Amino acid sequence: MSELYCKAETLELRRKHIGPSCKVFFAKDPIKIVRAQGQYMYDENGEKYLDCINNVAHVGHSHPDVIKAAVKQMELLNTNSRFLHDNLVQYAKRLTATLPEKLSICYFVNSGSEANDLALRLARQYRGHQDVITLDHAYHGHVSSLIDISPYKFNQLGKEGKKEFVHVAPSPDIYRGKYREDHPDPASAYADDVKKIIEEAEKNGGKIAAFIAESMQSCGGQIIPPAGYFQKVAEYVHKAGGIFIADEVQVGFGRVGKHFWGFQLQGKDFVPDIVTMGKPIGNGHPMSCVVTTREIAEAFGASGLEYFNTFGGNPVSCAIGLAVLDVIEKEDLQGNAIRVGNYLIELLNKQQEKHPLIGDVRGIGLFVGVDLVKDQQKRTPATAEAQHIIYKLKEQRILLSADGPHRNILKFKPPMCFTMEDAKLVVDQIDELLTALEEATGARTGNGKSSTSQHKRKMTNEGNSQSDCISESINHINGTAYRQNNGLYTDNRAVTCKRIRT
Repeated sequence: MSELYCKAETLELRRKHIGPSCKVFFAKDPIKIVRAQGQYMYDENGEKYLDCINNVAHVGHSHPDVIKAAVKQMELLNTNSRFLHDNLVQYAKRLTATLPEKLSICYFVNSGSEANDLALRLARQYRGHQDVITLDHAYHGHVSSLIDISPYKFNQLGKEGKKEFVHVAPSPDIYRGKYREDHPDPASAYADDVKKIIEEAEKNGGKIAAFIAESMQSCGGQIIPPAGYFQKVAEYVHKAGGIFIADEVQVGFGRVGKHFWGFQLQGKDFVPDIVTMGKPIGNGHPMSCVVTTREIAEAFGASGLEYFNTFGGNPVSCAIGLAVLDVIEKEDLQGNAIRVGNYLIELLNKQQEKHPLIGDVRGIGLFVGVDLVKDQQKRTPATAEAQHIIYKLKEQRILLSADGPHRNILKFKPPMCFTMEDAKLVVDQIDELLTALEEATGARTGNGKSSTSQHKRKMTNEGNSQSDCISESINHINGTAYRQNNGLYTDNRAVTCKRIRT
């Protein structure tokens, strides 16, 4: 495929014209992607990469049904929602049919950030309250109002980053959090912390407008809240006059397999007041939605301030949204998420038994995290090791990312067409990399035997063992003040050992 610029020229033009805070994956040697299909992406040289991270391409990159729907509608009409059009109401009807009955009113926008920003406006208009409770390590979007409620972002700004109207509740993480898997009722314990926050805020004159949470935290480390947590939190928030916002931008549209929405994992007795969605909704097309109750929508309209969004809900976006829903159903992608997700977790659990670097495997459907640790008992995050693995996987043409507060969680959120063969391929590669790492660092295997005896050392061209080379690389990363973000290094210093480019 002929490209306008070579990779070096593209990179140079990006440095010249694109804001420096806009990072690329694998900054030391970024990939130039020119096309994608299904769960695969291709670079300018035709090299094929297995995509384990693009939850935006929900039903698969360049899905022909989605493309056909977009082109067909684009040839006819694309205009704003002030004109009547069947696509808008048809899509709203289909979308709300996947949700509990009381969630029936839609506002269409263009991104997850827009959706969450509008959700905050709805919540604050509802009873005139202003304060917001968010979870530690949460990320809800890039606009100013959402940076304010995203500790994942505002913690980087120091003490001045947190606003007075924002209250941070502990992430309901039963592996690393304050209430862990051995607690008799972690759901109640974490919910009681929210109750205490509400009481303290009210004591200081604050009024709770909303509690907002991703149904499963993604950037926070692939965290699945214990069942019953949301119900108890909603009870406390409603009593304070606030509403519950479920952020489904990362995990909605059947990714969990068992249900269409992540919040439904909490049980039939839990229904949020607002659900926000984005990313997978348009399979890469910029669209998103806020769905709420008629009561909240009417309170929003009572302000007299009209809400209008130029591109939200346009005929092309809605045609694409309808096509995505059709593909999910036609190709049984929820069923695939269950089958492949269960198989992936099964394979990873076997690796956990084998490798001391794996502290925890957690997930449901095609939303899976692998928590890497240096010490099983202390659960010390293995940050450098996680970064090493994602860079080495990239060399094997497998794209995976690492996230969480310590950047030590290997994060799986692949397109929903991911297969069992894909799962086995990536886990086999992780197995090889962990084996080499444990040999290099002197870690012990799960059965107490040294991994060194199980993995024959290979010699590099320079005459050093592969183990020595990996040790040097890991020590270099551990001792260097790199700023890491989603597996990206912003420092261009080279690793001394030529064989390892992490």
